[in-house]
Amino acid sequence: VQLQASGGGLVTVRGSLRLSCRASGLTFRNYIMAWFRQAPGKEREFVAASTRTDGVVYSDSVVGRFTVFRDNAENTLSLQMSSLKPEDTAVYYCAATRRGTSSTSRWTGTYEHWGQGTLVTVSS
Repeated sequence: VQLQASGGGLVTVRGSLRLSCRASGLTFRNYIMAWFRQAPGKEREFVAASTRTDGVVYSDSVVGRFTVFRDNAENTLSLQMSSLKPEDTAVYYCAATRRGTSSTSRWTGTYEHWGQGTLVTVSS
């Protein structure tokens, strides 16, 4: 399984950015897909997840600002980020799990596969 994240970059406060994660080597529709992020000096934290049945789960810190969606035909997970804040600055990681559930989707330990990360920097 390979997960290739892209779309990171430098954006100003209140700006928008879209991240994408292209998956290969798996039956995409059978996986819960998620975004996590890790800021310098901090632990990796959950951002959002897309379940096998098109449900979505969000961290409280991004509700109303970020939207996660998937395209099973293209094996792609996306994260549309709006109203960005300096505290959103982090490396964003794509993750996939075949065994997880919606209730466990917030935990890093749920995920068997991880992408390499893409850096998002929000400047004020």
